[in-house]
Amino acid sequence: MTRISVVIPAKNESAALVALIPRVLAAVPGAEVIVVDDGSTDDTRAVCAAAGATCLSSPYSMGNGAAIKRGARAATGDILVFMDGDGQHDPGDIARLLARLDEGYDMVVGARDWESQAGVGRGVANTVYNWLASRMTGQAVADLTSGFRVVRAARFREFLHLLPNGFSYPTTSTMAFFRSAYGVAYEPIKAAQRVGKSHIKPIKDGVRFLLIIFKIATLYSPLKLFAPVSVVFMLLGLANYARTFIQDGRLTNMSTLMWSAAVIVFLIGLVSEQITALTYRRDQ
Repeated sequence: MTRISVVIPAKNESAALVALIPRVLAAVPGAEVIVVDDGSTDDTRAVCAAAGATCLSSPYSMGNGAAIKRGARAATGDILVFMDGDGQHDPGDIARLLARLDEGYDMVVGARDWESQAGVGRGVANTVYNWLASRMTGQAVADLTSGFRVVRAARFREFLHLLPNGFSYPTTSTMAFFRSAYGVAYEPIKAAQRVGKSHIKPIKDGVRFLLIIFKIATLYSPLKLFAPVSVVFMLLGLANYARTFIQDGRLTNMSTLMWSAAVIVFLIGLVSEQITALTYRRDQ
C-alpha cells in the first residue's frame, strides 16, 4: 500500500496550524503529517502534539528550503505532499493532485490563478518566472513558485543537494525535474489569504527575483541564456562597426570590445552547460 507523508514547513504559524492539521488528517486518512518548525517562537510544538502531527523543531531559523529538506529526509512515505503552513493551501485539493500523480507523473504542482497571487507585484514576478521557465524547458509551466505539490519521494530526494535553504526550493525542484526528464503536471488550485503576517520582504525579494531568473536558466540549460546574450553583443559590435566605418572609415575599440564580450559570454555559457550536465549526472 502506498504511504503518503505530508510535509508542512512552518515558522510561527501556530494560528493557522490549529485548523490546518486536522483538515489534512481528514483529507488524507492515515497519512504521516510532519510539521517542520523552523525556529518558531510561538506554540507550534504544542499545537502539533495536540493535533497528532510529528513536529521537527530547529533551534533557529534555517529557511523554508531547509525545512523542506529536513521534512523530506524524515518522511517515510512513498509520496510526499508539500504545502505551506500559513493556511493558503486547501487540504481538499490533495486528492486531485494525487489523482494526477497516478496518471504517470513524478511531480504534480498546484497552479494558482491570478486572483490567488499575493499582490500585483508577486503576480507579475511569477508571470515572468513562468514565461522564462516555459521558454527554457519547452514545456508549459503554469506556476513555477507554488509550494503546494506532490512528488514521488525517491525522485525528490535525488535533488536534495541542489535545493537552497531559502525560499526558492519550488523553482529549483521543478527545473531539476524537467532537466532529468521526469514528468511534471499542473493542477489548478485556489489559494486563500494567509493567516498571520507574511515573511516576505519587498527589497530582499527584489534581489531574489533577479537571482531566480538566473537560477532558472542555470538549472536547466545555461547556453539557452548565454547564447542569445552573446548574439546581442555580436550584433551590437557589427552595428557599431558599420556606423564608424561609414562615418570615419575605421574600426573602433568599442566594436572590438563588444565582439570580445560576445566570445567570452558564449564560452562561459558553454562551460556552464558542461557543469550543469555534471551536476545532474548519476552513476547507475
